[in-house]
Amino acid sequence: MLLDELHAAQMAELFSALRDTSRIRIIAALTEKEMNVGDLAQRVGISESAVSHHLRGLRQMRLVRPRKEGRFVYYTLDDDHIARLFQCGLEHVQHG
Repeated sequence: MLLDELHAAQMAELFSALRDTSRIRIIAALTEKEMNVGDLAQRVGISESAVSHHLRGLRQMRLVRPRKEGRFVYYTLDDDHIARLFQCGLEHVQHG
């Protein structure tokens, strides 16, 4: 399959967004359930400000999406493609 330059650049940007271990762990947590920044910070073991920073980048790449409920914002994976991409990557690294 030959990719045009635009799609190749978009793929490179997608994989670049996933090069950070904290972002991978945030995505892993969100494969289980929707969470707010505080829940993600506790689950991933990094500060809330760091989680917010990573979520901003993940939102820009359309990997996660927010849902506001009262004064809380909950995050979930944008769609099933992201969960499948994560699962394929995990299976690949676990395969050895």
